[in-house]
Amino acid sequence: MADGRPWPRISIITPSFNQGQFIERTIRSVLLQGYPNLEYFIMDGGSGDGTVEIIRKYEPWLTGWVSEKDRGQSHAINKGLARATGTIVNWLNSDDILLPGALAGVAALSVKRPDCVAWAGACRRVDHKGRLIVTYQPRGLTRDQLADWYHQGYVSQPACFFSRAASDRVGPVAEDLHYSLDMDYWIRLAGIGTFAATDDLWCEEVSHPECKCSAHAGMSAAEGYLVQMRHGYQELALKRMAETLDEANRLRTGTFLYRAVWQVNLLMRPLLDWIRGRRRPLPSEDRP
Repeated sequence: MADGRPWPRISIITPSFNQGQFIERTIRSVLLQGYPNLEYFIMDGGSGDGTVEIIRKYEPWLTGWVSEKDRGQSHAINKGLARATGTIVNWLNSDDILLPGALAGVAALSVKRPDCVAWAGACRRVDHKGRLIVTYQPRGLTRDQLADWYHQGYVSQPACFFSRAASDRVGPVAEDLHYSLDMDYWIRLAGIGTFAATDDLWCEEVSHPECKCSAHAGMSAAEGYLVQMRHGYQELALKRMAETLDEANRLRTGTFLYRAVWQVNLLMRPLLDWIRGRRRPLPSEDRP
């Protein structure tokens, strides 16, 4: 590095299943970082859509890969974690990408804040044609705030890198979770240490109709409440559930004007979230 230190080893794990239309861009975004101390594993669940042929193209530059039946995304991530030797780890889904210079930025922040269990950057969400929807800065990175997911605390999963030592302490990703596994993991990590944050853009999420959290929004929300209750936030979970049910009932029985205002609010919410994220300073202990 610039100060003469060796670059910390960073391990990236890409869980994949039938994402052939996206995965090549994902792979290239990691390899073309030019990061000098990289481990990159691809854990494919036995895809039959051409994904394996794409992976084989890049095999000389991968640390390792498999294509075999697994028990889902969390299991694939855990298989990668078991093989990873980096001091910094993250998983990158097969429809997301790292932006140029992201890994160098992660390394620099980790050297500046070696006391932290995780280092979080900003992420932009785009549609399938690459058009910007919203940019998310990390916010509310304490355990209590992250438990109030999206209301007080939020960090985009591909932009949150974590310490392998901390990962060993909190254990594997919960394999019974399918939508809120990242929320659960960040709460667990925040329970043993501090997150550092930067507004630098590190990644890009692609929003498309096949995204599981979009395609199964109700299941995703329900699992989020389950995670809150697991971590002792029963009252918070009940409060957020009641708010959701109340909003649904109002939308069902409300006037045309109410429904129209709700739709406008839904469209404006990403912009308002972005403004709040820019204006609300993070607690000093969360800053790099």
